[in-house]
Amino acid sequence: MAPKRQRAPTSPIERANRKTDEEFISDYLQPSVTPTLHPSSPAQPPPPPPKPWTTKWPHPKTGTKYAISLVQSGKLSEEDLKACFDLIKETSYDDYQNSKDKWQPRKKMEEMKSPDLRYVLVKEDGSDGSIRAFTSLMPTYEEGQPVVYCYEIHLKPELQGSGLGSLLMGFHVIVAANLPPITKVMLTCFLSNKRALGFYKRHGFETDDISPGPRKFRSGKVVMPDYVIMSKPVPSEDKPSEDKPSEHKRPKTDTSRDHSLEDKAS
Repeated sequence: MAPKRQRAPTSPIERANRKTDEEFISDYLQPSVTPTLHPSSPAQPPPPPPKPWTTKWPHPKTGTKYAISLVQSGKLSEEDLKACFDLIKETSYDDYQNSKDKWQPRKKMEEMKSPDLRYVLVKEDGSDGSIRAFTSLMPTYEEGQPVVYCYEIHLKPELQGSGLGSLLMGFHVIVAANLPPITKVMLTCFLSNKRALGFYKRHGFETDDISPGPRKFRSGKVVMPDYVIMSKPVPSEDKPSEDKPSEHKRPKTDTSRDHSLEDKAS
């Protein structure tokens, strides 16, 4: 029997997720469109403009050089996957453990292997090649909205406050600006992580309409959520709304908190 032919992608998001890493960089990270961002409110200064894709980054204070690469989850080595997992645990374990769902390593690892995820890895040049920071992203749908979802962004202590966090976050924005019909970047953050919340707000993120509110039970008890869903609008000039939400949805591994970020960078 002849092998079944793979169905051709029919939506921009599906096509994006089928691209190789080299094609993804060329089409969405080395773009013709660099968004001009505006403050989320008149009282706030405009967020820093995103910087273009680069494979090299020097620490502004120490001069240490780092290599940056993009890797699909399925091509991530076991060593690099474990290093990313360990970095999440290092920076975020307390926030997870203090939340309703606690730290669930198996679910987290399953989520990290989602086939449409792409990792931006930061490794120190000339060292043992260990990961010092990373972010992961996926073009997808969240409750019918086409978005670039920022799954994770984590940095080792020596890189926090160096500007690397802003560089990595900017990559999400550039992808969103160059992938119609996407018009926003979305992420999830623990409410207990005040530093990360401040970082996201400075970069133009606000609470999204789909973020959960307090839950009131018949007994009168009110339970507050332990996380917030935030989003950042990206200029949408010349972006046709041709995609169909039913064709691609972000995989769900946790019904109450799908993605949580621990970004202590600026």
